[in-house]
Amino acid sequence: MSLHETVGAEMGAGQADPRLSGIIKLAILAVGGQGGGVLTGWIEDLARANGYAAQATSVAGVAQRTGATVYYIEMAPHRAGEPMPIFSLMPAAGDVDVMVTAEMMEAGRAIIRGFVTPDRTVLITSTHRALAVSEKMVPGDGIASSDEVMAAAEVAARRVIAADFDALAVANGSVISASLFGALAGAGVLPFPREAFEAAIRAGGKGIEGSLRAFAAAHDVAANPVREAAPVVEARPAARVTGPARLVAEWDRLAAHVAALPAPVAELALPGLRKVVDFQDLAYGAEYLDRLAGVMARDDAARGWALSREAAKYIANAMAYDDIIRVADLKTRARRFDRIRKEMRVKEANVLHLTEFFHPRAEEVVGMFPARLGARVEADPKWMARLGRWFDKGRRLRTDSLTAFVILHVLGGMKGWRRRTLRHAQEQAHLARWLEVALGQVAGNYDLAVELIRCRRLIKGYSDTHARGQSKFDRVVAASLRIAAREDAADWCRRLREAALKDEEGKALDGAVRTIDSFA
Repeated sequence: MSLHETVGAEMGAGQADPRLSGIIKLAILAVGGQGGGVLTGWIEDLARANGYAAQATSVAGVAQRTGATVYYIEMAPHRAGEPMPIFSLMPAAGDVDVMVTAEMMEAGRAIIRGFVTPDRTVLITSTHRALAVSEKMVPGDGIASSDEVMAAAEVAARRVIAADFDALAVANGSVISASLFGALAGAGVLPFPREAFEAAIRAGGKGIEGSLRAFAAAHDVAANPVREAAPVVEARPAARVTGPARLVAEWDRLAAHVAALPAPVAELALPGLRKVVDFQDLAYGAEYLDRLAGVMARDDAARGWALSREAAKYIANAMAYDDIIRVADLKTRARRFDRIRKEMRVKEANVLHLTEFFHPRAEEVVGMFPARLGARVEADPKWMARLGRWFDKGRRLRTDSLTAFVILHVLGGMKGWRRRTLRHAQEQAHLARWLEVALGQVAGNYDLAVELIRCRRLIKGYSDTHARGQSKFDRVVAASLRIAAREDAADWCRRLREAALKDEEGKALDGAVRTIDSFA
């Protein structure tokens, strides 16, 4: 575990900050499930057990991951018989001594709200991320930059203590509230010895051993700061393929074909091949390599195989589309249940209830029909309306029950039927049109061809998400082709794609298309 710290005043480990005299004001920002209430209770009990008067209040956020709860604690030395001090109920900007945040972006929000100031505030924060709803809603990469928050913290706070306290807590069988309490103790910002902090945990009576382990680990990290080093990324060995000898031999043949490709292409073609074979079968993997070979035949080696490299990634994504069969398959794989149990920390004595939410449209249902029959039904508004009434209500399936699990397991095992379905025919036709359009630009504008290949990134997901992505894809490609003769056509295609990824409604894309139309 590494720690990033900036210090405005030198202090020894566990030594109380001499600047914190009189009333000490401490605020905590945490969201649901991070134990902010538990941490607040420990601090309040700690103060009172050591001769301090203390008051704790909380102001709840709007909802989980859309607004953090602000916990506020004020404490001051108090002797028996003396009048009780009058404390504030809410933190005020510029008037917080210690700010504890249970996630990196909460540190940023604390800075924006003025709770962190360079002349006064010690900021203790976990560097891990729990993505906000606003970050998840962005079709592209909407994740806010932790580096920008850290840079702001180093300017805004008098002292910063930052480490991945969540990972540290999990490694010690506890939750982040325990490790943040340990960081608070190790930072030496409160006038209490380590033993007093540990006594507050023991007095809680629940999860004591795990909490004390996480506390001790975080205390050591905060008390002995080191500059955070760049992580060393070790290359993971390729997963060994096992199975019937005939199938393994066929896989080895396909993998050897990929190994013979130019290095820039092979780097993405091998994971692409794995994805396609996992989606369907080895014959489908051979089709993937045939499509990639068609792109390479039109590519220019002098350009570093940029077109083929992008095609290796996005052809695989296009061939491994999300249909009912794939969704059911993924939801019933053993490793998914193992992952959920690990993330939820399910123990042998616990019972896990797992509910899957499905909302297939009539289009998804018809997509499972044989291609010719499905096309006729899809063209009939009355049948589509009827299917919509039957299926467009959403379904909740308890996959911890035998009936629901068997239903999904059977659906997930229908890969052999997939090639006959309307959805497969539609996806294959769209894939062929996309490649034809992109490759048609190679001779006149190679860079535009590369950008058109990358536009496949816009299509992802299932049901309504897939429909919205495909609509944006069609608009971006059509607008790019209208200006294909311009020298900056590739740059405009990239801008259109980035605009399409900015918001779900497509407002940014609307503006970019209007700009294109103004000079097209």
